[in-house]
Amino acid sequence: MTVPLPSETRARASYKVQEQPLGTAKHVRIIGIGAGASGINMVRSLRRGLTNFEHVIYEKNSKPGGTWHENKYPGCRCDVPSHNYQFSWRPNPAWSNFCSPAPEIEKYLDDICHEERMMDTIKTNHQVVSAIWDEQRGVWIVTVRNLESGTEFDDEANFLVDASGILNNWKWPDIPGLHNFAGDLIHTARWPEQYEYKNKRVAVIGNGSSGVQLVPAIQPTVEKLCHFVRTPTWILPPLIMSMKMKEGPASKVLAGIEIDEAGNFSQAQIARFRSDPELYRKFIKTIEMDTGGNFPVVLNGGPVQHFATQKVREFMTASLRADERLCKALIPDYPLGCRRMTPAPGYLQSLQAPNVELYTGGISRIMENRIELASGEVVEVDAIICATGFDTSFVPRFPIIGRHGNVQDLMAEVPKGYMSCALPGVPNYFTFLGPNGPIGHGSVFTLSEHIAKYMTGIIRKCQTEGIKSLAPTQAAVDDFSEHIASFMPRTSWSSSCRSWFKGGQDKGAGYVTALHPGSRVHFFHMLETFRGEDWKYVYDRPSGNRFAYLGNGFSTKELDPTSDSTWYLNETATYL
Repeated sequence: MTVPLPSETRARASYKVQEQPLGTAKHVRIIGIGAGASGINMVRSLRRGLTNFEHVIYEKNSKPGGTWHENKYPGCRCDVPSHNYQFSWRPNPAWSNFCSPAPEIEKYLDDICHEERMMDTIKTNHQVVSAIWDEQRGVWIVTVRNLESGTEFDDEANFLVDASGILNNWKWPDIPGLHNFAGDLIHTARWPEQYEYKNKRVAVIGNGSSGVQLVPAIQPTVEKLCHFVRTPTWILPPLIMSMKMKEGPASKVLAGIEIDEAGNFSQAQIARFRSDPELYRKFIKTIEMDTGGNFPVVLNGGPVQHFATQKVREFMTASLRADERLCKALIPDYPLGCRRMTPAPGYLQSLQAPNVELYTGGISRIMENRIELASGEVVEVDAIICATGFDTSFVPRFPIIGRHGNVQDLMAEVPKGYMSCALPGVPNYFTFLGPNGPIGHGSVFTLSEHIAKYMTGIIRKCQTEGIKSLAPTQAAVDDFSEHIASFMPRTSWSSSCRSWFKGGQDKGAGYVTALHPGSRVHFFHMLETFRGEDWKYVYDRPSGNRFAYLGNGFSTKELDPTSDSTWYLNETATYL
């Protein structure tokens, strides 16, 4: 049901000048969902960009940290260079490894929350279960469950910021009889503390990012490892090896860094990073240019993709010792980048160990103590570990009721959004890495910084320009989606393979819902400017006059004794 806007249902009231100066910020309340990296950064962005506001984050876990708190499986680590997988405002020269293990990243986020005094904003063990937009009042009514007491309560806010994350809602694979298994049934996203897998017959289902990290981590100590692979996947050389092969600026910088074959920095190198900010900054920016410049790899038919494909195939073949059976099973025939590309040190080598068996046929069903393949073969195991990923459909896991109904229903077929940050007909709602966001475009930390600045700027606009609510228009979202569908055939992302980039489907370009249509820098550039013409506004004042915020003729910039009232004489003063 379409809810008419107030300005469409009543005549405008008579206009009166507001007795307040231009720049006055009205009070707003903001509810955030999730205290992972994006939610944590949003706390800082709002503190630095707004005045006169309240902010609370509801986090379902017992601690902040998001995916880095939840994922504790053996071998879990980031596949982005550590010194770029951090906030620009919180550099950490002490990363132990070029690609840090999960516990270090969790500690990094935990330290920020405590040292920046964010825990007063973050309410742990609280889960949002529904959100309903009240058009008349211009507020979100959010129902929250206290997971410790089991009680529910309602909270209200002018703005709702969803930072619950795309790689957060884990799921079991759809295999008949899975939950009839009598042994240990585990998902990598819910790894039991102190779980002992030593000397067990273990099945690992899945060869995505978590599967290729888990297998080499547990292979040396299990009795038997049965690895079930549905689709081949491109395994990249270790990042340091790739950068050195390119012989570019990153290769030259790395030549002067003390780092061992496993990617561990020496203590002397960490000390140099601490004591030499210029070296540290150069290292970060050079590595960022290298990793951020990989977009041409996914452009179909281009020379970069051709060269990269050749080198990765050579690497995989050599790592598999040219074993014909393994090469046929593991090296894809689809274009490089169709599925998420990941380095996985030790993975290909571990598959050649005598205690490992690779299965590429489909699984028919799972019984009490064994797995039956479509071929009829039966494999007996003591434990099944599902490295089968997350629900990446972009459909919210709880009802969000906007102007046109439940977002869960509206997003069910092909999720579409506005620049990955907002949805049509869902006022004052923002989301990190929504449909067609840059989730495959390098460090999420830096991405979340720019997205948070973008959202903060919009909220500040509403505060200071008398805007009660705003949402992107359907026409703007339709145009954006049309561009995406037209652009994606240029990339390997739309090629024929099953991928979570396409919601786990093997469909065409219009179904690439997880990725931004361009490079990392392209996304940053896109968010530099707020396109106000793409949004529908409802104003605070009964008159609906969009210029009511101009007020009594004075400016807060001249009335605030702490501000520079002649800023317009500065050489850096700009006007759009």
